[in-house]
Amino acid sequence: MPHLPEANITCHDTAHKKKCRDLCMNCWKWVQVSGTDPSTGHDVSDWKCSDAWLPFLLIENSQMQRQTGAAVESFRNEMTQANAQTLQALIMASNQQLLNDGGQ
Repeated sequence: MPHLPEANITCHDTAHKKKCRDLCMNCWKWVQVSGTDPSTGHDVSDWKCSDAWLPFLLIENSQMQRQTGAAVESFRNEMTQANAQTLQALIMASNQQLLNDGGQ
């Protein structure tokens, strides 16, 4: 069962004419979010208006983007190193083949 909003909170979608408490059970924006607070690291499991969750979710999204960027950069560095090693091996094999062909 969702927790009800505080009695004094009004709904901005109704130009603050109605109380969220009166609308929340039929409101598609009244959602539960469970997870870890990206700012504090504490567990979160609460019901709020999705508009109220927006800053929380934007922070989480930014953190995920930074982690993804770091992973992509790490992968790129690994691939660059592997490609350099492959190129070096090909050059050595080509030079060896030239030496073998020149001696005949």
